[in-house]
Order: sequence, then structure tokens, then C-alpha cells
Amino acid sequence: MSTAVLWFRRDLRLADLPALLSAGERASQVLALYVLDDALLRPSGKPRVAFLYGCLKALSDSLDGRLMVVHGDPVREVPRAAASVGAESVHVSTETAPYGSRRDRAVAEALGDVEWVETGSPYAVTPGRITKPDGDSYRVFSPFYRAWCRHGWRAPAAGSTVEWIEPERPGRIPEAPDLGATPLPPPGEAAAHDLWESFLDDDLRGYATDRDRPDRPATTRLSPYLRWGCIHPRTLLADLEARHGKDVESLRSEIAWREFYADLLFHRPETARRNYDRRFDDLRYDKPATTFDAWRDGRTGYPIVDAGMRQLLAEGWMHNRVRMIVASFLVKDLHLPWWLGARHFMRHLVDGDLASNQLNWQWVAGTGTDPAPFFRVFNPTTQGEKFDPHGDYVRRYVPELREIGGKAVHQPWKLPSLPRGYPEPIVDHAEERKIALTRFNAIGK
Repeated sequence: MSTAVLWFRRDLRLADLPALLSAGERASQVLALYVLDDALLRPSGKPRVAFLYGCLKALSDSLDGRLMVVHGDPVREVPRAAASVGAESVHVSTETAPYGSRRDRAVAEALGDVEWVETGSPYAVTPGRITKPDGDSYRVFSPFYRAWCRHGWRAPAAGSTVEWIEPERPGRIPEAPDLGATPLPPPGEAAAHDLWESFLDDDLRGYATDRDRPDRPATTRLSPYLRWGCIHPRTLLADLEARHGKDVESLRSEIAWREFYADLLFHRPETARRNYDRRFDDLRYDKPATTFDAWRDGRTGYPIVDAGMRQLLAEGWMHNRVRMIVASFLVKDLHLPWWLGARHFMRHLVDGDLASNQLNWQWVAGTGTDPAPFFRVFNPTTQGEKFDPHGDYVRRYVPELREIGGKAVHQPWKLPSLPRGYPEPIVDHAEERKIALTRFNAIGK
């Protein structure tokens, strides 16, 4: 009787899982395995870890408790698990992120004669598959998107019924860290599909115009589920195939941005920590001080910035438009390096994804692939007035300003007196914009 190991990582689901199909085709019995890896857990914030544990519990329940959970170095633990059931093969979804690809090469070597089988990936199109006619990678989203659409993607994988092995040492999913009052989305595959179906029925219409409005519940909120693979982007794309219009196209484009950044990181893994455009290595930054603390705590005196930073601390999530606003403020108003903000986001975001987080920060900072990037300096006041025109988002997260009606909430310094407990703006945006552009010009751009 042949046996195999299915090692779950960023694919915590049973539907639309090519690696599961591959394991079922090669073996009559399959061991479901998850390795709690400190190299990934240590830099993860409490919200992301708590959501992961919830997703593992949901996966284990769907396997009737037959999920083997071990804690340790995968280079040691995966071969040990394979040996415990006499597995002839280990099946995984392909990992292309810097750490994951290094880890997988080491695990495959440690397995010796046990076959290592990679099938599928966390993306509709695996990073590295799409290249320009000259074989080089794309550096600009629009041509990448056109090539990505032309390339296309497979239909969702068929279901598979396998005999799951009862592990001798099933292990225990740790208790989730205490998050206090922080609300997390319900974890797991079923919750992801319920949310997606609800979005298709109720919220897809208007997505193209409303997705930039943080005062409206207009986004999919699927990012935590995509992060852990509770649902696959191929599933979303398949459901969009029969639909048409600007809302569908806008959502398809947002899915493609996630794939674009994964592709960039695959080709340039060092950009997880360093500037994509190395000319910006000479840009002058200030040293972190009280201004960074004010930004981190949502005490800058700019309401839309403070609302976003407080939402992050309260919910482990932030609306995407506001992520761009607060990132621009850190880099171009406070003159602090993007990686400080990226690290803070990764500590707190339940959907923290290395490629999307780091390269979105670089897009805003102007150090990434955008052909005319650094001149884009978001004005936090006009951004707030445009995308939160009635002030509802700010009032939701900044209680000191709840008595101010309408869009006046975005300029509380114009009132006869500031509301009690709310700070004066810590910088003058117009002046800091000039400084940012002067420093940009000094590096010879």
C-alpha cells in the first residue's frame, strides 16, 4: 500500500488543491502535515498567528482531526514525518518567496530517496512563468497585466477523495495569542467561500468606484484568506469568467497586482529588504524619533492618517487606499525609510504577505518599478476629503473627532479650538513635500 505526505503551507484548504490531486494519484493513503516553523512565526504579529491557528483548526476539523501538526525545523520534521508512515513521496504547492524556496530546496535534499513533488502554487499563474518576448521579467504592471490575461490560468482543480492517515503523533494546534478586543475574520476554507459568495451577490456591483472608499464596506476582505490559501485566486477568477463590466475588470486587475508583486519578488528576492531601484540607496532619510511613534500610534494630527493607523492596531487590517496614504506620509512627510513602515505593517496585519506588503510600500515610496514615482506625494487632507467625503471613516476610528460633522473632520485645526485630546499636526505637509522633492533631486534623478 503506497503512502504519501501532503505538506500544507499557504494552501490551507481541500478544494481546488492540485497538490492534493497529485498525492491522491500516487498513493492510496496520505498523511496531512503542517509544520509550525519559527523562522516564519517569529516575525509574524499576533493577529496573523491567531488567524493561522484558527485556519489550522478549521482544516483539522475538515480532516476529522487527522492533521499532523509539528513544531520545528521543516528540514528535520518533514523527513521525520515521511519516515513515520513509510511515505514514498512528499507533495507541496510550489513556493517562490525567498525563504520558502530556500527551505524547500533544503527539505527536498534531506528527503533523500523520498520523491519531492511540487504541483500548483498560491497564484493563478506561478511567478516566473510570464516573461517579455526577450525573456526578461516585466517591471511595469500594465504590460504584465496584459500578458497575464493572455497567458490565462487553469480551471479550478477537481475534488479528490483520499484516505487520510491517522497520525501516530497528531500534535496540538497552539492556543491563539491573546488579542484583547481585536476582532478577526472567521478562519478557514468555509468562511472564505461564504465571504466570497456574499461579495459576489451583494457587493461586486459598484466595486470599481467604491473600492477606494474606506467609509464603505466595498472591498472583498479576502486578503487574509488568500494569504493562507483558504481560497485560491483561480477560484475567484473562474467565478468572474461569466461576469462582465468595469467592476469585474477592476477586481480581476486587483488580483493581478498581487500576482505582479509575487513575480517581482521571485525575480528580485532582495527587494524584500532593499530598494528595487538602487539609485534610491543615496536618498537622505531622517532618524526615527517621536514622529515615528506618533505615526505608529495614530497621533499625527492628520485625521485620515490617524484613523488608518488606529484601524491597524484595533483590527489587524487597514483599507488599501488608506495604506497608501499612511505610507506616503511616513516616507514623504516624515522622511523615514519605507522598510520601517513595512516592518510595522507585517507585525500587525492579519493579511501580511511579504511580496504585496514590501512592494506596495516601495510603490508608494517611489523606490520600486513605477516609471515616475517619487513626485507622487499624497496630500493627507485632500485624500481624506476625496475618499472619505463625509468623514465617517475618520469618526469611526478617531473618537476625539466624533463631534465634528461632515468633511470638516479632515481639518480640525481650522476649528476655533482643537477637540480635547487630539494633537496639532506634527508637521506642515506643504513644507515637508518641498523637503522630500529637494532630497529626491539631490540624488540626481
